[in-house]
Amino acid sequence: MNFNIKEIAHYETWDIRHQVMWPDKNIDYIKLKNDEHGLHYGLFINHNLVSVVSLFFQGKRVQFRKFATVNKQQGKGYGTELLKAMFNKLSILNIENIWCNARKDKVSFYTNFGMEETNIQFTKGGIDYIVMEKKIVIR
Repeated sequence: MNFNIKEIAHYETWDIRHQVMWPDKNIDYIKLKNDEHGLHYGLFINHNLVSVVSLFFQGKRVQFRKFATVNKQQGKGYGTELLKAMFNKLSILNIENIWCNARKDKVSFYTNFGMEETNIQFTKGGIDYIVMEKKIVIR
């Protein structure tokens, strides 16, 4: 698997977020109020952006949001590699906890990273979510 992961600008995440997560909504639906304050990563194959994730820091906690991989590239391990890189980066920072709002049908994917379900659940846009979290071991 030949790929490159690097930090990207917040607006570079928008096309993939839109086409993967909410293609039936206006593109403004996938933009976040605090996007410009987040840390955004992209996985590239041959200079083509195929997977994105956005991190938002809240003290010693980090929420990752809008994790998405281009539909035709899903199931090939690119999203897994991007999250592995993200978790590795966070493990060297002074972060105690990482969390996300996981679509219920994706919970098993996140448990593979040691994330655990909380008792917080909600529905947005007709999709059921559960908050998942992981304690980070500081190196």
